[in-house]
Amino acid sequence: MASQKKQAHLLGFIQHGVNSHATGMWRHPKDKVNWDWSRPPYWQHMARTMERGLFDAMFIADELAPYNNYEKSSDACVKYAVQCPTHEPSTLVPIITTATKHLGVGVTLSTAFEHPYSMVRRLSSLDHLSDGRIAWNIVSSYSKSEWDAYGAEMSDRGHRYERMEEYMELCYQLWDSWAPDAIIADKDSGIFADPAKVKEINFEGEFFRSKGRSFCYRSPQGRPVLWQAGSSDRGRDFAAKHAEAIFAVHPNVDRMRQYSDDLNQRLVKTFNRPPGSVKLIYGLQCIVGESRAHAQEKYEQIRANIPLEGALAWISGHFGPDFSTYDLDEYVQNIEIPGIQGLFESIIYAKGGDPITVKEAALYYAMGMGMPITVGTASDIADTLEYYMDEGGADGFMLVATYTPGCFEEFVDLVVPELQRRGRYRTTYPGTTLRENLLAD
Repeated sequence: MASQKKQAHLLGFIQHGVNSHATGMWRHPKDKVNWDWSRPPYWQHMARTMERGLFDAMFIADELAPYNNYEKSSDACVKYAVQCPTHEPSTLVPIITTATKHLGVGVTLSTAFEHPYSMVRRLSSLDHLSDGRIAWNIVSSYSKSEWDAYGAEMSDRGHRYERMEEYMELCYQLWDSWAPDAIIADKDSGIFADPAKVKEINFEGEFFRSKGRSFCYRSPQGRPVLWQAGSSDRGRDFAAKHAEAIFAVHPNVDRMRQYSDDLNQRLVKTFNRPPGSVKLIYGLQCIVGESRAHAQEKYEQIRANIPLEGALAWISGHFGPDFSTYDLDEYVQNIEIPGIQGLFESIIYAKGGDPITVKEAALYYAMGMGMPITVGTASDIADTLEYYMDEGGADGFMLVATYTPGCFEEFVDLVVPELQRRGRYRTTYPGTTLRENLLAD
């Protein structure tokens, strides 16, 4: 019966900027009509729309500086609004959570240039202010532009994971330093908190040192929901060890199933965690129309807004090489890639493993960061979501934006009711914290 089948989890994937992950959307005639993305009402409206659709969270991606690989400059990113300008993600949290009651917020924050002590303080503060609706997408800065902007020498991937492991260990100690009953608040005695129940951390590691107590008392979730997007072998281990939910981009159902099986095997065999205990959320771009022809027309219009040079600048930033130095007809399979391995795989398998040219790769990636694209009616899209859950092992979907806020309004108005009719989506929020809602079956 349909009621016995897995129900989908949904999240809206955006950035705190003029353009998210569909390059050129600021040009679209339906993009941000009467909205200013740098002002609170736009974000509050998007948040309320997602909450109306019973989404788990708005998930805010981030990048710390404009990509500067393409032609050894960030000119193309500035010129074509390739994830630029982008404002700081955690500043949106109070704006979003005061406009909603249930919607969580996932913030992408890099471990590369911030000490764990201040990271814990910021995330705990946001968890308090949101009444327990925060997730942290743990990343280690991968692009040269970020390291350049912070005046640092870029470290190799293996070194970054060793450092992140130690980073997390210190974060855990700080989050757990306040016992749940540490605060007494006895006005007669004048004792506010019991020092014996607020542990002083004395951490001496290879990369970090910290001596002191966390300045924030225990927040509603204790610690934020921990999110990861590891796709390399080392990244998958890190995700299987630490994450409560994983965001992955795979171009087809076979790759999704391989990833699902691999992650669950690592969970159980390597880290002794229960199978299925980490939610697997796969990226997806949905273009819904009143008819298939209408949806296809919308798809063509979205694709027509992509500037080729901006698309090349984006894949240069994500993957490392300067794609201005390659022939547009060269096959990307022949190019050495130091950047985000998992996302590059989404390009390699975009045509089922057939060769894909630099030009094809850039335009495909610029559409929605290499995520599979489903185009059709609400019924068609619901069919696809069910297929990815039942055959690909997906627990839910990260819905990448096209034009905003319209793409989310259309999904909530058309696709959500169809999923509910099929018994594949909730009709109410099951809990009050993000962890309760996200980890619910």
